[in-house]
Amino acid sequence: MTTSVGGPDLAAGLVLLALAPAVLSALISACITWQSMPLLQRYALARPNARSSHKIPTPQGAGIAVIAATLLVAAPWAAWTYGAIPLALIGSTLVIALVGLVDDIRPLPVLVRLVLQAAAVAAVVFTAPETLRIVAALPLAVERVILLIGGVWFVNLVNFMDGLDLMTVSEVVPVAAALGLLGWFGDLSPSAATLAMALCGAMLGFAPFNRPAAKVFLGDVGSLPIGLLLGWCLLELAWHGHPAAALLLPAYYLADSTITLFRRIIRREPFWSAHRTHFYQRATDNGFTVARVTGEVFTLNLVLALLAVASVRAGSTAITVLSVLAGAVAVAVVLRRFSRAQAS
Repeated sequence: MTTSVGGPDLAAGLVLLALAPAVLSALISACITWQSMPLLQRYALARPNARSSHKIPTPQGAGIAVIAATLLVAAPWAAWTYGAIPLALIGSTLVIALVGLVDDIRPLPVLVRLVLQAAAVAAVVFTAPETLRIVAALPLAVERVILLIGGVWFVNLVNFMDGLDLMTVSEVVPVAAALGLLGWFGDLSPSAATLAMALCGAMLGFAPFNRPAAKVFLGDVGSLPIGLLLGWCLLELAWHGHPAAALLLPAYYLADSTITLFRRIIRREPFWSAHRTHFYQRATDNGFTVARVTGEVFTLNLVLALLAVASVRAGSTAITVLSVLAGAVAVAVVLRRFSRAQAS
């Protein structure tokens, strides 16, 4: 049976075109991870410390595969189809990945890491077109400085939250998939949507190696640049007039890490040092299994993704406000559950 042009065949082709970056990236990520395991076992072994949730030395650095797969697929795909990913973003991602790689092998001083991260984020923020604004009432310079500070924090909080098997997968996959869907609807720039889909696929390719008990970790070489790439996609969403959705999607990570930071500051603890006081870490101390923690985080992120997409597609201020409130309640419920001991 034949179908007319513009019918089911065209729709199926468009779906395949949208999913192709994720599929290719997943395959590349899985292959590179598999091939790099012996090398990581030899040169990048993560030994248990005060922050760790693992009990035996485990290789880290598989983020190399995730970032390589994401950029190898997204950069040419976006340039070929819809429009190039900014060179400043690609260059900054590679710089932050290199900083993370060095830190995985031989830890760098905190100040050195922050300066290099800030330089990479600044290159992305301050080279963006001046027409891209979130709050037009603010002077451009003020808004860009705020974005710089927020960008450095987001890069680091993704790293802070990467402390359990599959935790970053449980966060990035739903968020990136929602960004890809919004790009499909035209609510996000095609280049950002392509990057999000490639990142989603790369994380899925990495997931089998990171499921409990993990055979390999992302390492800073993965978590830091993932934070930059995901942060840029969320920033693009805000620039397209959807700041509420851009905050809803990473709401759990933002809440857990920010509340933990301020709690440690108030208690006059050395907040820059390794610790196990994030809500998801306290959950494992309170009787939750690793699988249950990451499962609940994944489920929460699916809820947040649905709320974010609904707020964008509805085009209603009332629905946006209700979505934000519902998201805040959902995050608060999970944080409260994680902070309380489970009945034996």
